[in-house]
Amino acid sequence: MRIISGKNKGVHLKAVPGTGTRPTTDKVKEAIFNMIGPYFEGGKALDLFAGSGGLGLEGLSRGLDSVIFVDKDRMAVQTIKHNIEKCGYQDRSEVYRNDAERALKAVSKRDIAFECIFLDPPYKKQQLEKLLEWIIRDDLLADSGVVMCEHDEKVMLPEEIGNLILTRQEQYGGTVISIFKKKSNSGEGEHDET
Repeated sequence: MRIISGKNKGVHLKAVPGTGTRPTTDKVKEAIFNMIGPYFEGGKALDLFAGSGGLGLEGLSRGLDSVIFVDKDRMAVQTIKHNIEKCGYQDRSEVYRNDAERALKAVSKRDIAFECIFLDPPYKKQQLEKLLEWIIRDDLLADSGVVMCEHDEKVMLPEEIGNLILTRQEQYGGTVISIFKKKSNSGEGEHDET
């Protein structure tokens, strides 16, 4: 597991010990960033089920200004901190041990609009629709921002949730990447009807 591109390209990341987390493979990570970036001119991100921190760190390497990493597992939080230090991103990162719902409530009080929100919950405990509804309710996504959901192929997400629309979906083995963006204010050009 490594940083694939950007300032820290090639830096190897430590994985979370044990079998409690499922790291995103390099192939899938590359595909995610090709869909949402691949590079950024600043912006904040939220890595909500951060695991080892691989997605958020990849985003920082590719130009994001800062990332808030959240995971409820103690070993994951220690691993994230180790990987942040290895990449030299201590001043651009915040790490919290918390569950997703409480983390979203805490973040909503800070009046932050995120350019990227990474949702990669454990496959057996996925509540992606509910999380997307909370993100909309608390207006956590910047107008130009994206929400990336990594989920099992058996999970079917609706094409619209509130003011979010599913703009892209790709499958890699048993893993599906779904990208959501805010509907445009004009209401035009929301779906690619090709």
